[in-house]
Amino acid sequence: MKTIITSLIMTVVLTVLLGIVYPLAMTAISQVVFPSQANGSLIERDGKVIGSSLIGQSFGSPTFFHGRPSAAGTGYDGMSSGGSNLGPTSKALMDRIAHDRDSLCKLYPELTPSVGAGGALPADMLTASASGLDPDISVANAMLQANVISRTTGLPIDSVRSLVQQHVKGRDLGFLGEPRVNVLELNLALLDRLKHP
Repeated sequence: MKTIITSLIMTVVLTVLLGIVYPLAMTAISQVVFPSQANGSLIERDGKVIGSSLIGQSFGSPTFFHGRPSAAGTGYDGMSSGGSNLGPTSKALMDRIAHDRDSLCKLYPELTPSVGAGGALPADMLTASASGLDPDISVANAMLQANVISRTTGLPIDSVRSLVQQHVKGRDLGFLGEPRVNVLELNLALLDRLKHP
């Protein structure tokens, strides 16, 4: 009986400590030390939340930069986060990539020289990330899209490329990952540039 009572007391104590006190303490500390990150790194415009810098979203218009393809549900669905699980030897993946590449080149003639003469589009222009929620694209991807943005918006190409360069984020801690561009932040800056050329 003594062992059962000790076990019950320990269960209650640990449940209170690890299930209530610890999560509340971590929440309080994160709200004080990292309030933006603790609340989802939300981006607001005119008092409205328009997205998060941590989760990609679809942009349907050719006047905006586009993120990576997403294999999460119907696209950037946090409830269906995950990759397609298709490997580099998968015929289905190769067929989809070839189809997407050809479709992009037909839709945006500016991209065609990049795939001609054995060239290739940046991998992140055609492949989804492991989560399907990646908010960033490579600098090469953004620079290729700058040509399309220049044509569709009428902004000079140098102005669009300069905008991309202003939004390049370096490697984390100086050595992890690759330089990248957050698509939502870049599109917001593009929108500002279009409103105030």
